[in-house]
Amino acid sequence: MPSPMNVSRRWMVSAVTALALIVHSAAAFAREAPTSFADLAERLLPAVVNISTTQTIKNSDRIPEMPQFPPGSPFEDFFKEFLERQGKPDSAPKRATSLGSGFIIDAAGYVVTNNHVIADADEITVTLHDDTTHKATLVGRDTKTDLAVLKIDPGKKTLVAVPWGNSDQSRIGDWVLAIGNPFGLGGTVTAGIVSARARDIQAGPYDDFIQTDASINRGNSGGPLFNGNGEVIGINTAIFSPSGGSIGIGFAIPSSLAKPVVDDLKEFGKTRRGWLGVRIQTLDPELAESMGLNEPKGALIASVNEGGPAAKAKLKPGDVILKFDGREIAEMRKLPRIVAETAINKKVPVEIWRDGKRQTIDVAVGELPEEPEEVAAKAPDKPQAQSAGQSVTGTGLTVSTLNPALRERFGLEDDTAGLVVTDVKDGPASEKGMKPGDVIIEAGNKPMRAPADLVKAVEAAKASNQKFLLLRVENPQALRYVALPLAEGKKK
Repeated sequence: MPSPMNVSRRWMVSAVTALALIVHSAAAFAREAPTSFADLAERLLPAVVNISTTQTIKNSDRIPEMPQFPPGSPFEDFFKEFLERQGKPDSAPKRATSLGSGFIIDAAGYVVTNNHVIADADEITVTLHDDTTHKATLVGRDTKTDLAVLKIDPGKKTLVAVPWGNSDQSRIGDWVLAIGNPFGLGGTVTAGIVSARARDIQAGPYDDFIQTDASINRGNSGGPLFNGNGEVIGINTAIFSPSGGSIGIGFAIPSSLAKPVVDDLKEFGKTRRGWLGVRIQTLDPELAESMGLNEPKGALIASVNEGGPAAKAKLKPGDVILKFDGREIAEMRKLPRIVAETAINKKVPVEIWRDGKRQTIDVAVGELPEEPEEVAAKAPDKPQAQSAGQSVTGTGLTVSTLNPALRERFGLEDDTAGLVVTDVKDGPASEKGMKPGDVIIEAGNKPMRAPADLVKAVEAAKASNQKFLLLRVENPQALRYVALPLAEGKKK
């Protein structure tokens, strides 16, 4: 048996060894953290530019409407005279200005910025780091990603360009450097870390922002976010701030999304994106269970565009896209970006869930049409007639077959087929957001032609001990699937 003295010595040796490892790790971390960004900033500053724009505001855009006053009010003549002066033809138009940032990606004079920095501008001026100014022309813009490419003529001047980095390789906690033109102050450098990845801030269909705590303020928009190697991994675009100033929550478009867009704008003056031709929706746990999936991963196809790539490949509503071109679709919102980045006319394997099993279908990716498909306008409110139809026990729904009066009441097209919901009581259907005017096209993957069809579908699902009944629902705004909760089914 070891003596107390030997045990004590072993414990001390172990403690000293552990302490040495901690000190070594801390020292390694300290070496990785930069002591100064001066050398990096000195190299990068010449590539970052300030962007100013001017916009002419016509008198007709500035004249307010006449306030409403009681008849004979003394204010009526005063405001009438004031508004007439404002609207005189000889009254000079006003010129509005705005400021932003950008960076040079090509020594030939190509500059990248945000679209919102130069939107509606009559004149764009780029100011270089040495305070020389150049008039810029717009090469192309992309509103979906809020990016724009400008071109200046540098003449005999040699411009400094910066390279793209791979934002997909950046990690949370990595050091980053932001350079821009906050509040019009000129080249300003701030440092921070990558705070988060793949942020969706509802700015557009391809949201995948890098979040950083590097100080970003108004005027930083369009400026670059650099990694430690001096490569552009993001384009500073937005901040979250109750006050309008930086609180350490800034968002940058990742280079992996920006670079292909910028390349297209340079070459074609527009963005060419891959297109699948489907409308998709999120797969929630209830929908996943009703389709026999173990987990709610993938993108559920709600509808297929006639004549589109998906339709030609025989994809259909109700399919769940699990993988696209070998890339897993963990969340629905990832699919649009992955498809958009895919080369046009490329034939890709698409793994889907259909009829309770996995299948793979090859799809030739098309080109996204320039004019997006318009969403049907909401039908004008019509006088509410008394609800008619058959109540479906346990759902809170009252449904009816379609007729001309109901089509007119809910603004439905003549070719719409299915059961129209005429009333929704508190219950499972209302909790799922169903409303009068919704049309149930299918229930349990079977077409609905009469209220009795829905009653039978509900009873069959309960008899099979299903917790949900899968409905395919259409209204003038959208086509979607709904997992309708059911009361406990009867045991066989």
